[in-house]
Amino acid sequence: LKSLDAAIEALPAGSRVSVTASPVKGQDATCEITERLMELGHEAIPHVSARMVTDRARVSELASWFRSAGVSTMFLVGGDVESPGAYSDAASFLRDLLECDHGLSTIGVTAYPHGHPLIAEEVLHEALHTKQALLAEAGVEGYCSTQMCFDPALIEGWLRGERAAGMTLPVHLGLSGVLDRAKLLTMGARLGVGPSLRYLRKNRAAITKLMTSPNYDPDHILMALSPSLDDLGVTGLHVFTFNQVATTVTWQSSHHG
Repeated sequence: LKSLDAAIEALPAGSRVSVTASPVKGQDATCEITERLMELGHEAIPHVSARMVTDRARVSELASWFRSAGVSTMFLVGGDVESPGAYSDAASFLRDLLECDHGLSTIGVTAYPHGHPLIAEEVLHEALHTKQALLAEAGVEGYCSTQMCFDPALIEGWLRGERAAGMTLPVHLGLSGVLDRAKLLTMGARLGVGPSLRYLRKNRAAITKLMTSPNYDPDHILMALSPSLDDLGVTGLHVFTFNQVATTVTWQSSHHG
């Protein structure tokens, strides 16, 4: 709780901030934090974990909450709970949610440039395009946000392949915030981004910076991709801070206004 309080206090006024869905704390905790942030004047984007949703009635409850709380954007993840409720994946949940009076104008979905440790790449590809089609059919604006990745060439190659295959959603580029080394390595392993973490170890400039500075920042990724961001349809950033907000806010202010 102290970590959360400190993170909220460090947010600039009117920030756009995501609220993750923890399998330990539950979806209700996400809703409560979202409401707290909105009361403070922030644009809060709650994450919903499909596998944590127990049944269709719970989908209706969430839709009602979106409307009553004034939530305009949500971000949908499949989730990592081992024993899912009524929904084993995000697409099946999305299909039912879109039949409800949810009041949302925008729904974000996940994308995995480096793959997923438990899901085959062709399944991830099909799921992304299925969710895109569902959103288009419902007339709801969508975007995809990439999982944290450290290899710019991998990100660009994946995105060009998806664009060629018909993926038209705007992309929010998932980047690590400014984190201390231990936090970066711990969370990277937990999120299953080991392959792209290994890229850092092979990249002399990146690993030198990581080992000689107390913190990691994602400048090397942005510099490598900056010539292609518009062409690739990247419209925003999704910065993973893991509640280490203050250092990331300082980085954003000094580097990117």
